[in-house]
Amino acid sequence: MQITEQTRDGVLVLEAAGRLDSSSAGALEAVLPARIQSNDKVVLNLTEVPYVSSAGLRVLLIGAKAARAGGKKLALAGLSESVREVFDISGFTSLFTIAPDLEAALAALD
Repeated sequence: MQITEQTRDGVLVLEAAGRLDSSSAGALEAVLPARIQSNDKVVLNLTEVPYVSSAGLRVLLIGAKAARAGGKKLALAGLSESVREVFDISGFTSLFTIAPDLEAALAALD
């Protein structure tokens, strides 16, 4: 999994690419909670993530809890149809601000 970072309009944007599964979840877990703690607003762009396993969901839940505990805002952008289905089935859809693309996610955090 590749993770890149940029700042747009005062919002930290993390871009993930590749499968988010048991072999790659550690890479995101090493970055996401710390970035949420040090930024008021974070967007995790998952446009280039075709698959999320239960290990990936666990890392995203850790991020959601970090945001909630710190009074920070976290939005997810660009979920593919299959990833969105995993979120719907697992009940994760209600835990996150989910936007169809990066621009909508940035707007949702205003």
